[in-house]
This record gives sequence, structure tokens and C-alpha cells, in this order.
Amino acid sequence: MISQTKDSESQTLHNKPMLSSKASKVLDPESYFIENNPPANLNQISEKTKNFIKINKEAGRKVVLVTSGGTTVPLENNTVRFIDNFSAGTRGSASAEMFIKKQHYSMPELGFLDFLNVDDSGNIHVKESLKKSLVQDIKTFNDAISDNRLIMPSFISLSDYLFALREITFQLSTLGPKSMFYLAAAVSDFFIPSKEMVEHKIQSSDGELSLKMNQVPKFLKPLLETDEKMLEPKARLSLEKYGHQAVVANMLHTRKQVVWIIQKEHIESAEEIRLTDEQIKKGVEIEDFLIERLVALHDKFISQNSS
Repeated sequence: MISQTKDSESQTLHNKPMLSSKASKVLDPESYFIENNPPANLNQISEKTKNFIKINKEAGRKVVLVTSGGTTVPLENNTVRFIDNFSAGTRGSASAEMFIKKQHYSMPELGFLDFLNVDDSGNIHVKESLKKSLVQDIKTFNDAISDNRLIMPSFISLSDYLFALREITFQLSTLGPKSMFYLAAAVSDFFIPSKEMVEHKIQSSDGELSLKMNQVPKFLKPLLETDEKMLEPKARLSLEKYGHQAVVANMLHTRKQVVWIIQKEHIESAEEIRLTDEQIKKGVEIEDFLIERLVALHDKFISQNSS
């Protein structure tokens, strides 16, 4: 599995920008890659991905690309300030754990701090009730690494993400239907092209900050909606426009309790996956049921498209 995750950043945007989308331009995808700079480690990501896919192709394994976390949009070429998308990365990381356990190739989320207690002397201990689970998660993670079933390229900015996604997609195309794309990253909708950014830090002494941002080309469209009336129509539009086999849709505030899967084959109906109150109380993660269903759909897709 290839798990593309967001690196942390310590700086945030303190200025209050005035944003306008009406005049923004939508670039075609190829123009974006011509006019913007790739990440410095793109060749390294490409080589690691190529080797990873070669090993797993020879082993006859399926490979899933999981993306997780938000993307930043720099305001300067030598970035000090940026705009960030809301995303804790929990959907992607929890899903990655389920993929690994179901023998796709992904990354477990240890939920590290939830496993620990600190006693009165300041010593750290693993909670006894969670020790068995933590040991199993660490074993699962280590086994995936040692078996060459997991690599974890990271990204910070929108440009990092898009360049890496394109490169990994090219590499995965050699697997045909045995590859799956599970894109859970919260990708920015707007950006400032490199050639239009200032080189160094924007000075607060210049006063009010006003930004004009371009619209990001829609390579693939994730769905995290706040208006339930828009959810299914946008999911169906995404299927028709971007060629997905299925879209996982969820509301922002109930994303951990209920999701809907809309398939290309059954575009007029949405399959609901909802946790019961009892499951929520027990701490069951909805990704367990979601990934189980997606793995079944992927297996079906492979059987229908294998020569």
C-alpha cells in the first residue's frame, strides 16, 4: 500500500485575507504542472514507488493508494504564511489501518496518546485495557514494513500533493485493475500560481492583505459536504465527470457515524453505512465497515476486468 500523508507545519496565516472566487481562472491539469514547481523530493518518491510496485506486482498483490490530511496553499515562494484546509487526517489513517488488516497494503493508525497514562511520579504507562490492541497494531505496522507492503510518501503543500499524486498514478497504471485509489485528503480548491506569488515574506506593515486566487484543476474530486441536499447530486456529478468507479460521500459533522457509497454501476442509488448507537459507544470505527465493502467492490472490479 502507498499511504500519502500530510507532514505537520508550525506556521499559520494570521492576516485576515479578503478572498474572491468569481474572477478565478481554472487551469487545465497539464498547464498546472508546467507553471508550478514540483517538490524537491519528487524523483525520490517516484523511485521508491516504482520499486514498491515492482515487488508487489511480482508477489501478485493488490495495491491501494490512500491519501490523507489537508493541503496548504503558500502565499510566498519562500513560504512563511499559508492557507490550510481543515483535516485531521483521521478518515485516511483509520482506513489505511483497515486496508492493511484486510491484506491490501496500507498504514495503521496507532492513536498513540489514547493508549497512555501518566502516573503521579510522571512515569508513562500503556493502559492495561489497551495493551493487547497496541501490541497488535505495532506488530501489524512492522509486518507491513518488513514485507514491503507499505510506503509512506508525505506532502505539505497543494503542489507537493498534486505532483506526487500524478507521479504515483503513472506508476500504479502498470497494475491495471489491481490498483485502487482511495483519496481521502482534503485538497485545496484555490491556489496562487508560483509566478504570481511574492518571493519573500509579505510584510504586515503594508497593511490590509487582499488575495486573488485561481481555481485548482479538478483532477479528482473528494466529497466532504456541509449541505446534505447537495451530497448525492455532487457525488453523481463526480462519477460522471471524473470517471471514478465509486464515490464515498459524507457530511462534515457526521463523517464518523455515517457515509454513503455511490457506485458508477448503480448511480441512482446510494448505499448507506451507518454505525448504531451501541457501536458508537463501544468506539467502533466506521472505516472498518467502509473498507470491508470497498475491498469487496474492488475484488468484483478485478474479476470483471481481468483478461
